[in-house]
Amino acid sequence: MTVTRKHALVAVLMVGLALTAILPGTRAAGIEVAQAPQGQGGGRGGGGGRGGDPWPGFKKVLAVADVQSGFHHDSISHALATIEQIGRRSGDYVTMIRTDSQLITKEPIVGEGRYEGRGVNARTLDFYDAIFMLPSGFGTMTEDRKQALLSFVRDDGKGLVVGHAAGVAFTNWPEFGELVGGYMDSEFTAEATVIVEDPEFPGARAFGALTFPFTDQHPVFKEPYSRDNVHVVLRLDPASLSEANRARREDGDFPMAFAKQYGKGRVFNMGWGHPDETWDDPRFQQFMLGVMRWATGLEQADITPRPLPAGGR
Repeated sequence: MTVTRKHALVAVLMVGLALTAILPGTRAAGIEVAQAPQGQGGGRGGGGGRGGDPWPGFKKVLAVADVQSGFHHDSISHALATIEQIGRRSGDYVTMIRTDSQLITKEPIVGEGRYEGRGVNARTLDFYDAIFMLPSGFGTMTEDRKQALLSFVRDDGKGLVVGHAAGVAFTNWPEFGELVGGYMDSEFTAEATVIVEDPEFPGARAFGALTFPFTDQHPVFKEPYSRDNVHVVLRLDPASLSEANRARREDGDFPMAFAKQYGKGRVFNMGWGHPDETWDDPRFQQFMLGVMRWATGLEQADITPRPLPAGGR
């Protein structure tokens, strides 16, 4: 074999290895992934814009960080990117990331300037199977967009996942608190023991045990949070907290992740995600993949509300 042919063969092998590392069908960040289904037409997603569906075979997720009027967490960009990455690697869903709420509408979106009166390939809510949202502050949604979000879940039976800081978002919009299951009363950063209250929920076994230590900025939920309306998946063991932090809830109920039915749809509230390190944790990524699979309808779960176990354990 000549030197030129050897070099060419080596180049081909290197390209092949690189593709194996980035395409679906590989293992990354502790996530077992599979080749995404291939097909023609609409696939599993909600439908197409003028250009049809460019991602047939995938569920569709709209990721929105509406924080213009609230606290800008440093981890927001990384959180949105991580949700996108785990969806691509798994072959389950694709994500469109937006920092604004423009696409939270069912009305046609037309352009301005050179696109005046013309479509701009903006896919609205009918295209998506779920929304991942990281809002903070009062937000920028108009009343029409707020009603579109509620209808997306309640009437269309779609999914909504909210992350860290959602408990302090839209506090001037009571329906949002009902939608996501509660507002945040306070928060504290500490290592605490976490109890997996529902190990059967998709992804809940990713942490490897029914109790495990975890450090984050833990939210403390208040009304309208109620176990009559939500299904708790993860919560803190109050015995692992300092006396001052334990006193933040007299009943000892510190949910960190819970699901609920809202009309026909599915809602999941994930309290963690303040630092980048949480989003880099392979266990957390695996858990969030299960959550996103549930939110998009790929997996089912019993989310019947349950009372706090006796003794808080």
